[in-house]
Amino acid sequence: MIVVMRPGVTQEEIQSVISRLEREGFKTHLSEGVERTIIGAIGDKTRLRDENLAVMPGVEKVVPILHPYKLAGRDFHPEDSVIKIGDMTIGGPQIQIIAGPCAVESRSLLLEVANAVKEAGATMLRGGAFKPRTSPYSFQGLADKGLELLAEAREVSGLPIITEVIDQSSVDAVAEVADILQIGSRNMHNYPLLQAVGRQSKPVMLKRGLSATFEEWLLAAEYILKEGNSKVILCERGIRTFESYTRNTLDLSAVPAIKSLSHLPIFVDPSHGTGRRYMVAPMGRAALAAGADGLIIEVHPNPEEALSDGSQSLTPEQFAQLVKEIKPIISATGREL
Repeated sequence: MIVVMRPGVTQEEIQSVISRLEREGFKTHLSEGVERTIIGAIGDKTRLRDENLAVMPGVEKVVPILHPYKLAGRDFHPEDSVIKIGDMTIGGPQIQIIAGPCAVESRSLLLEVANAVKEAGATMLRGGAFKPRTSPYSFQGLADKGLELLAEAREVSGLPIITEVIDQSSVDAVAEVADILQIGSRNMHNYPLLQAVGRQSKPVMLKRGLSATFEEWLLAAEYILKEGNSKVILCERGIRTFESYTRNTLDLSAVPAIKSLSHLPIFVDPSHGTGRRYMVAPMGRAALAAGADGLIIEVHPNPEEALSDGSQSLTPEQFAQLVKEIKPIISATGREL
């Protein structure tokens, strides 16, 4: 349930309601907006009648949460969530562009790409140190050495970094280096891993599963939020359909749908969403026009020689052109890069 407090409510009245809920075994989450203060309560509703709460001082009304995702939904958190990373914000008026190689292959390549994408206008750097692959014979990443190189690339370029965490045992090591922890589509249903990153203080980017519905995706986010980490970013990266021409089917309807259902920011990954280099720029433009809070783009200086996902990687020159193309779209939607 959610308890909507009256305008002008005092801190004593808010705390009184929270204390009453917690005495009855509810877990509470406070959301203080510009116009309203809302207390979200998760627990056994049979232990406390709505009308008992409704008569408490400062309470305007008690509303049941009908969606199965309680913390990710707008019932609990009507206003858009804004996540801060240093001086940057995700989910507010700023658009963030994440770019970099699919995998960290070498020091020289990573530093070359980091400097190139920063010069072109990227605001964050991506790169996989751990690479879960469909084939066990494919390049699996440089692991701990990759994390060291990512840390160096951040120092050199000044760009915050995002990299994937693939299992519980590597969460702490990745969290020491990364500014954003990424959960890949294969791990969207890995609930122990979601709980583990939920206990971290770093923001988490949760990619949509290969065949996940919006509800399943938001319930996966709920696992992270329930552990206390409110800094969740969703990422649409394409779903598996009957179409075989593209790597996946990029579902841009997810952007307005998620914006309606949830307060969490949403990015789009047109690289994995299409798997074809020539489609990345037009789908990236379309994603921002649809209202996405940012893009995550794969960039490699020599895509034909990439150890992972070369067919969907832009060259630095192509990435720079994309950034030029999206600026008018960002401006037209009332946002900024």
